[in-house]
Amino acid sequence: MDKREFLKTSGAIVAGSMLSKLSPSQQQPTPRENWAGNITYSTDHVHTPASVDEVREVVKSCAKLRALGSRHSFNTIADSTQNQISLTHLDQIDIDDKAHTVTVGTGIKYGQLAPVIDARGYALHNLASLPHISVAGAIATATHGSGIHNGNLATVVEALEVVTASGEILHLSRAKDGDRFLGAVVSLGALGIVTRVTLNLQPTYQVAQSVYQKLSFDHLEHHLDEIFGAGYSVSLFTDWQNHRATQVWIKRRLAPGDKNDWQPEFFGAKLATEKLHPIDGHPAESCTEQQGIPGPWYERLPHFKMNFTPSSGRELQTEYFVPRDRGYEAILAVEKLRDRITPHLFVTELRTIASDDLWMSTAYQRPSMAIHFTWKPEWPEVRQILPLIEAQLEPFGPRPHWAKLFTIPPVRIQAQCVRLAEFKASLKHYDPEGKFRNEFIDANLYSS
Repeated sequence: MDKREFLKTSGAIVAGSMLSKLSPSQQQPTPRENWAGNITYSTDHVHTPASVDEVREVVKSCAKLRALGSRHSFNTIADSTQNQISLTHLDQIDIDDKAHTVTVGTGIKYGQLAPVIDARGYALHNLASLPHISVAGAIATATHGSGIHNGNLATVVEALEVVTASGEILHLSRAKDGDRFLGAVVSLGALGIVTRVTLNLQPTYQVAQSVYQKLSFDHLEHHLDEIFGAGYSVSLFTDWQNHRATQVWIKRRLAPGDKNDWQPEFFGAKLATEKLHPIDGHPAESCTEQQGIPGPWYERLPHFKMNFTPSSGRELQTEYFVPRDRGYEAILAVEKLRDRITPHLFVTELRTIASDDLWMSTAYQRPSMAIHFTWKPEWPEVRQILPLIEAQLEPFGPRPHWAKLFTIPPVRIQAQCVRLAEFKASLKHYDPEGKFRNEFIDANLYSS
């Protein structure tokens, strides 16, 4: 998908968000897709409330309902056969200078939020590889950036406002609600409709990014933490051939007076002399600045710029989280399938995420390494490869990204969710009739 096609698709999404304001006879029959085009949603009943009170009315009027974010999920986690609700119009941003927090409406995307808080002297601790995603959707699915000491994006949530199945407003905070809060942050959209999120802020900072090429995987056997700890955020990209990372993206956080020197080699990898895209052959204009050029945190922590198509556009994505201390073993296990994987792959990215205490987080009480696959849009072939990868990773207790493609049997997913019984009890309390459950939730959390 080129920039023109991306803008055209974005326009279609905006038009789709108006469906609930039209009578059934006026509703547009155009199929609505996720951004990658691999999912067509099962209903065209999309509600677009303009206020929290309108959200409450929508919730009370629907027997079944799922929240629809920025459509960056690759599976059916946001799908519904009856009703979806888009919170695009909940776009307020309220900064509390005394508390060092920002409260946002859940229609806000990170690319919208970041420049606003930066202008006030604030920053977030991390960002995902693309800023196009909504704050609420990223939090609900434990989406993440990278960095050995950086938790996923949900770990800076301080408070939530949720409309529950009865239409009542539930306020939860880290300071007051303990386990109830920890069980509600990564909710998979099943607890209720989140309308506001409060995030902890820190002082703004600068980041410089450089790329190194061709790092042998051999160095990861004894230096994995050193390599992934060489910057504030570090990503390794590979095509699984030649036992190496094709690129190493190192993002350094710079304090005033810090030197910004980059050595010509990094564990044998060579410092790139030109700007690169992680996918070989793709133009690098969509990528954030490299070559050690300092810039604001929000213009360096993502890999891709807000006003360009992220990654490849029409693609599929899969991601598995394994214990970081077994990361090298997991890489070797997947590498055995390299000749099956590479023909259908754009690129794989390896990242690290700190552990946390959010019940349904993929890094719950486990420092993790994420093995991410950006696939060509070849689902029949990819569907055959995923079980092979999952079998190789089974000894490491893989946890799949909630919003990406996987074929792990539900019983194995549930075994990795340490607090699942308590999470399901919370869902039963706030949503006794299963208003916010869909086929994805039923299949992965309730079936055996």
